[in-house]
Amino acid sequence: MFSGLNKLFKIILPKRLFYRALIIVAAPTIILQLIITIVFYDSIWIKANKNTTRALVAQLKTIVEVYQNDNKNLDFFTDSYKNNFNFEIGINQNKFPSISGERRFSPMDRSLRRELKSSFGNNNYWFSTSSFKNAVEIKIKSEKDIIEFLVPKELVSASSVRLFVLWTTLPSIVLIVIALIFLKNQTRPLVRLAKAAEKFGKGDYVNDFRPSGAQEIRKAAYEFDRMAKRINRHLNQRSEMLSGISHDLRTPLTRLKLQLAMLNQKDLSKKMSKDIDEMEKMLNDYLQFAKTQSQEETGQIEVTELFNEIQNIFNDDNLKISYSEKIILNGRPMALKRSFENIIQNGLKYGKKVFVNIHKSSNRVLIVFDDDGPGIPEEQHKNVFKPFFRLDKSRSLNQSGVGLGLAIVEDIINSHGGNIQLGKSKLNGLQVKISLPF
Repeated sequence: MFSGLNKLFKIILPKRLFYRALIIVAAPTIILQLIITIVFYDSIWIKANKNTTRALVAQLKTIVEVYQNDNKNLDFFTDSYKNNFNFEIGINQNKFPSISGERRFSPMDRSLRRELKSSFGNNNYWFSTSSFKNAVEIKIKSEKDIIEFLVPKELVSASSVRLFVLWTTLPSIVLIVIALIFLKNQTRPLVRLAKAAEKFGKGDYVNDFRPSGAQEIRKAAYEFDRMAKRINRHLNQRSEMLSGISHDLRTPLTRLKLQLAMLNQKDLSKKMSKDIDEMEKMLNDYLQFAKTQSQEETGQIEVTELFNEIQNIFNDDNLKISYSEKIILNGRPMALKRSFENIIQNGLKYGKKVFVNIHKSSNRVLIVFDDDGPGIPEEQHKNVFKPFFRLDKSRSLNQSGVGLGLAIVEDIINSHGGNIQLGKSKLNGLQVKISLPF
C-alpha cells in the first residue's frame, strides 16, 4: 500500500527542486488559509448571515400582516421603514413572476429562500439578489395584491466578508511571492552547478564557473571545480605522455628505414620495411587517440554541411548520404568529423558501399551508417569498443592498427552526450547507429 502511494506521489509531485521547495513553503500557508476560511465561513459568516436574513424576513412578515389587518396605518408604517431602515415598499396588482430570479449556488440566495419559504410558504414569494447592485428585490403575494420590497443587501449578507477575504489572501500572496524570490536565488547556484557538470561531462572547458549560494552548495561547487581541474590535468598529462612516446619512437623508425634502404638484401629489406610501415601506422593511431583526448572548443555545427565536407574528402560514388533537413547541434566539429570519417573509411575498406541516413527526432539527431561488408559478430559488439581490442576473424576496423578505431569513436560520441550502437545493416553488413542531442 505504502509503495503504491510512494509511486503515486513520485508521479504527481514535480521533478525540479525549485517547485518541490515551493510546495513545501506554499502548501502549509495555503492549507492554513483554507482552514481559517472554512472555519470562518461555516461558524461565523453562515450563522451571521442566517440571523440577518431571519431578522429581515421577520420584518417583511410584519409589514405584510399590517397590510392585511390594518390598511389605515400602512402609509405611516411604510414611511417609517423607509426613513429608518432604507426600505422601498410598493403595492400593485401586477402579474406575479413565473420565472425564478434566484441564483442556484449562491449562499445568500439559499439562506433567503429558506427563510421566505418557512414564513410565506411555497409559490408566495419571489426575489432577486442580482437585479440591483446594492439592493435585493423581494415580492410577496397578499391575496389579490403584490407587495414589492427593495431592501439593502447589507440586511441580507454581512458586509465584512470581502474585507476578511482580502486580509486573509493578500498576506498569503505576499508571503508566496517573497518565497518565490528567495527560492529562485537559492536554486540558481544548483542549476549553474548542474550545467557546469553537464558541460564538463561533454569534454568542454569550465573556466567561468564560480561557487555561489548557501554554504553547503558553495562547498559542493568548490569541490566539483577542484575535481574538474584534477581530471583535466590527468587527461592532459596522459595525452602528452602518449603523444611524446609516439613522436620519440618515430625517430628510430626513420633511421631504421634509411638503413634498410642501404641493405643489399632486397628481399629482407622489403619484409622489414613492411613491419616498420605497420609500426608507423600504429604510432599514427596512437597519435590520433591522443588527439581525441585533447580539448577543443565547442561550437554550433551544421550536420549536413559537415557530411558534405566528408563526402568531398572521400569523393567516392559508393558513399551515399541522405538527409531531409538542416540540423544544428553544439559540439566539437573536428572530433565529430574524425569519428564519422573513421566509420565511413572502414565501411568502404571492408565493404563496397556505405549509406548514411541523417534525421532528427524531438530533441536528438540520429545518424545511421549501413555498409555491405562482413559485419561484426553480435557477441563481439561490446568488445570492439574496448581500446586495443582486435578481431582476428571476420572483420576488424583496425586490421593493421592497434584496435583504437571504435574506441576513439565511442569516446567522442559519449563526450558529446550521445550514444553509439552496432547492429546488422539492411545490406547484411554492419550498421552503426549514432544518437546525439541538440
